[in-house]
Amino acid sequence: EVQLVESGGGLVQAGGSLRLSCAASGFSFDDRDLGWFRQAPGEEREGVSCISSSDGSTYYADSVKGRFTISRDNAKHTVYLQMNSLKPEDTAVYYCAALLKPHGCVRTVVAGTRAAYYYGMDYWGKGTPVTVSS
Repeated sequence: EVQLVESGGGLVQAGGSLRLSCAASGFSFDDRDLGWFRQAPGEEREGVSCISSSDGSTYYADSVKGRFTISRDNAKHTVYLQMNSLKPEDTAVYYCAALLKPHGCVRTVVAGTRAAYYYGMDYWGKGTPVTVSS
């Protein structure tokens, strides 16, 4: 059974930090690009960050560049998102995804919200809420 389980969300003041984790099982972790996405109430899903399985290249939405860092531990089948200097506009439910290759990062996070496309064989977690208070 495929599982992606996010953790680490919560309530934090503006300027604070959180570290999200996503533990994966049930599929070949090394063969998937891994991404973090978020969705605020009434908003479209937004690609936040992605890390390639091929060469470890990382990609970020402009809104989080310089503040968020994605990493993956293939031995632990876990992907992380370190979020620093959080802002109230970062408030959302954060989801991790294991994206079918090729070009998982390119067709999602790099493409941007309106141009992103997803496959039925992309795997998703159930999300963890992040609330940033001003």
